[in-house]
Amino acid sequence: MRSTLSQAFSEYGRSVLGTALRYIPCKGRCRLLVIAGIHGEEPETTFLLSRTLRMFEEPFESVAFVLCANPDGVTLGTRGNANGVDLNRNFPTANWNGEPVQTRSVLEAPRDTLLSAGAVPGSEPETAALVSLIQKLAPEAILSMHAPIACVDAPVRSAMVDSLCEVFGVPWLPDIGYPTPGSLGTWCKEQKSPECITLELPRMSLEALFDRYAHSFAEWLKTV
Repeated sequence: MRSTLSQAFSEYGRSVLGTALRYIPCKGRCRLLVIAGIHGEEPETTFLLSRTLRMFEEPFESVAFVLCANPDGVTLGTRGNANGVDLNRNFPTANWNGEPVQTRSVLEAPRDTLLSAGAVPGSEPETAALVSLIQKLAPEAILSMHAPIACVDAPVRSAMVDSLCEVFGVPWLPDIGYPTPGSLGTWCKEQKSPECITLELPRMSLEALFDRYAHSFAEWLKTV
């Protein structure tokens, strides 16, 4: 499994700690932007996307990729960035809420950890850079990878949603079941474009994720 895609990275900003925020651009007009690692304690999203992309030698014609939107959080093992901000509650939306964001250490645990939504909407450099990148690429759709709820969360059951449900063997949910003020999905909805689809990977080991989904995910990417 060899790939030269790592040579294709372009920088789109810097994190709180000065880490380069990088993406793999596509060769033509961007139809889909795939984003992983916006929550630092969901590194399996970056792992699966990285291992899948290693099957390809050249950038895609119409798909661009952000392997890790929160590199400081992944390095620190925290959901938020280095400022303790949940980046997926920091987007500049009409419903942004400055109240602390309640999170849980594992899916079955109570919400016992508090993160910040940021001082103001879009306060974090990672959020602002991602917004600028999306505006620059103007993709038709965004696939935001998360874990471990095992579903495809999207307000509309489009053909792309159905195909992702089939590839990952997970159900479609029109709503995740709890408020998400300041989220990427809400921001996209307010912009009227792009379509934002949230893929929640199933809860399993990194090896199992690769073994079960990498090849079928790669085949799916070829069809976009």
